[in-house]
This record gives sequence, C-alpha cells and structure tokens, in this order.
Amino acid sequence: MTRILLASKSERRISWLKENLEDSDFRFFSSPLKSTEIRPLQGFEVSKQVEIVCQSKAENARIENKLSINRRERNYDAILVSDTMIEDPDDYTLSIGKPKDALTATSNLIRLSGRKHRVWSSTSVLLPREVATANGKWDILNRTNSATVEFSELGDDEIYKLVSSESWKGKAGGYDLAGIAGEFCRVTEGEEVTVLGFSPDAVNILKQAFSK
Repeated sequence: MTRILLASKSERRISWLKENLEDSDFRFFSSPLKSTEIRPLQGFEVSKQVEIVCQSKAENARIENKLSINRRERNYDAILVSDTMIEDPDDYTLSIGKPKDALTATSNLIRLSGRKHRVWSSTSVLLPREVATANGKWDILNRTNSATVEFSELGDDEIYKLVSSESWKGKAGGYDLAGIAGEFCRVTEGEEVTVLGFSPDAVNILKQAFSK
C-alpha cells in the first residue's frame, strides 16, 4: 500500500484525492503544516505568486517530515502540497484571496459576476530519493496549471444564496465550484481539478511514480 500525505488542512483537496485516486494501492492522509505560510509577493504575475507560495510549502514539508532510508520505517511514500489563487479579471498581478467575512465574499462575487477569470493551482510532489547515508531526502517536483472559469450574471438573490450558504469560507475567490457555486459558474478552459486545488500535471506525476 502506498501511503501519501497531503500536507494541508483543506477538506476539499483531501476529499478530491480520496474520491478520485484512492484505491487498493493508494491511501491518503492529511495533516496541516506547522510552519507559517508566506504571503504572496506583490508585483509578480499571479502564476508566479502561486508557484512561490507552493514551493515554500514544499520546503517546509521536507523539513517537517524526516525520511528513513528504510521504506518500511517511513511514515509516507510521498507528500503533496498545493496552493490555489484566483487571478483578478482586470489585473494579472492581483490575486483574489479567501474572504475574511461575508462582506468580502459578497464583494468578490460581484466582481466575478458575468465574467471570466483564471484560476491557478501549483502543486509539489515530494518523492523519496534513496541515498547512502543514515537518512534519505525528498525530491520536489513542482507543476503549475491554470483553468478559466466563467460566472453567469448574479442577481441579488443568487449572491444572497451563495453568501448565506457560507460555502465561501476558506475558498480562494469566495466560491466553491464543487459546491453550490457550481450552479452559477463553469470551467471553459482547462481542467476542473485545477479549480478544486491541484495541478493536473502534478497529479499525473504522482500516478506515474507509483504505476506498476
């Protein structure tokens, strides 16, 4: 059995992994990083910001998870970290983050209503690299993908429905494509998994690493 750790507290991400990848060979576990997440660096394109944050998470995951050279003594066979950012429809250097309250969530939805925007997910796969020492090391493979999401025109009733559902909590941009917001938006370019929190290219790396 291949044990894979998602170093995150994201319920959406761990649910996606278990629903789509868990089988007789894969078992997924989740645990948040102890390290403080860095803030996105302003002035860069959002595509670069999300990579920087994800790579920082990966380095923290590598430090926090010691790796035994003996496979039977390892806690996990691979580690995943990921970060997702919503690109402002009018500014490719500005990300729309997780709303801090209902007012911010409302403002975000008004901004996205009737428009297209890009969603970026950067994912790092940490795989063990055997070395002839007392401890092994983790190799970090990072991939970043984008998808385009289009919202229908949202009236007052639709915005109230979305905000009152509290589905915006903990979600970049203030909406959950896999939840109630899916009634009002759709992916027009790219893959849905990107919007839900993973780079599809990184998911393929993970599958190929343990393919028989």
